[in-house]
Amino acid sequence: MKKILKFGMMICFTALIFQSCEDYDDNPVPSALEVKDFVWKGLNLYYLWQADQPKLADDLFETQRDLNIFLDEYESPEALFADLKVAPAIDRFSVIFSDYTVLENALQGGFRTNGIEFSLRFKDETQTDIFGYVRYVLPNTSAANQGITRGMIFYSINNIPLSVSNESIWRAAFREDTYTLQFADYDGGTITPNGISLSFTKVQYTENPVYITNVIEVEDKRIGYLMYNGFFSNFETQLNQAFGELKASNVTHLVLDLRYNSGGSVDTATRLASMITGQFNGQVFARQVWNQKVMNFFNQTNPEQLINRFTNQIANGNTLNSLNLNKVYVLTTGLTASASELIINSLKPYIDVVQIGTTTVGKNDGSITLYDSPTFGSNNRNPNHRYAMQPLVLKIADKNGNGEYQAGIDPALEQFENVANLGVLGDQNEPYFNTAINDILANGRVGNRYIESKDLYVEDSKSLRILSNEMYVEKIPEGLFRMLH
Repeated sequence: MKKILKFGMMICFTALIFQSCEDYDDNPVPSALEVKDFVWKGLNLYYLWQADQPKLADDLFETQRDLNIFLDEYESPEALFADLKVAPAIDRFSVIFSDYTVLENALQGGFRTNGIEFSLRFKDETQTDIFGYVRYVLPNTSAANQGITRGMIFYSINNIPLSVSNESIWRAAFREDTYTLQFADYDGGTITPNGISLSFTKVQYTENPVYITNVIEVEDKRIGYLMYNGFFSNFETQLNQAFGELKASNVTHLVLDLRYNSGGSVDTATRLASMITGQFNGQVFARQVWNQKVMNFFNQTNPEQLINRFTNQIANGNTLNSLNLNKVYVLTTGLTASASELIINSLKPYIDVVQIGTTTVGKNDGSITLYDSPTFGSNNRNPNHRYAMQPLVLKIADKNGNGEYQAGIDPALEQFENVANLGVLGDQNEPYFNTAINDILANGRVGNRYIESKDLYVEDSKSLRILSNEMYVEKIPEGLFRMLH
């Protein structure tokens, strides 16, 4: 697999920082080290914190043979990948896959599921016993076919009570294709088993993230509601259709429900922002900051690639439907992440964004898919394996460069989900939506909101997936290598 050992070889062309240019093709990569070689070189070139990781230094190895010796010390590509990442407190989200088809499916909303999207939380502030509640159910799934609905409570999986003491057991059980849940009734914090035990089976499933589109009329306001659960570019047509419906209904306000949206495509987020607005076409929505190597390349060749601009088209070239709003309500939880946070942060310089709920995850960095190919793109992949990486490669900010929200974005109106009163999603009496409606009608004077003194959240079904909290760019800057050929 012909590939440059160091970014320094390209640097000889772009006059950056390397000292000499040696033909590393004279030093072959043993077949047993192909994947590890791909891991090191991909991270050496693109990893956001490459300059902070001594083991990824450009001048660490004089020859391919030196690199081979280093790579041979690691038991597996996964072990190498883990060691090359910076501290978990800094990099929480870079991942490697042994089969890129699994990664590709996940990035487009494909995964194995039985249809239950749930949250786990502590029963009380002793933080010992745990129970789960259904947040929503995916259509045409095992859960939907058995009548599972939002708000149902379960306390046990495979007859194993959920608790801190057996966390490893229930985590493993939730990853199985088939498991059984034991349900309970919930009354004022008391959980009482009700004798219902149901088995659920996962299948491969592609989620349409446009979950609910609704318009309600209250007084003289026409309020649009959109529950959107993932920024998947292959569902942009459905998203655009939803905005077409909202536009045809002449909505005066929009409530965008991102409380269960853990992220996705930066490009799709840019188009969603353009659908909400429409009056800022061509202006800067977001700015990308990569590592210094890639920044130098972009700044010398095409600085425009570092900018995401408001647009009037979706990915397939069709005209997008815009609402031309000057204000939007966004509903959030501690699951709201990545591209969802990008929407909140990057719209704020342009329109009034009223956030309702709890503090978001705090993921302001994005990733890209790297394959073992001459350019790290998807073409001409190494046929000897299916490994791919999804490392963090960039930070993203608003038009003014503001993007330091690693601790999450705090809401203007704090509200927790109340297990005793979750409500029906999209219904005007559902507590989150109702808070937004009250704010719209009362011009900032809202009624009682459910607040918890301590967040009892433990885990949720999305964070148990193989890929969660993603924000990614879809096109790799392959010109880094094409310059050399």
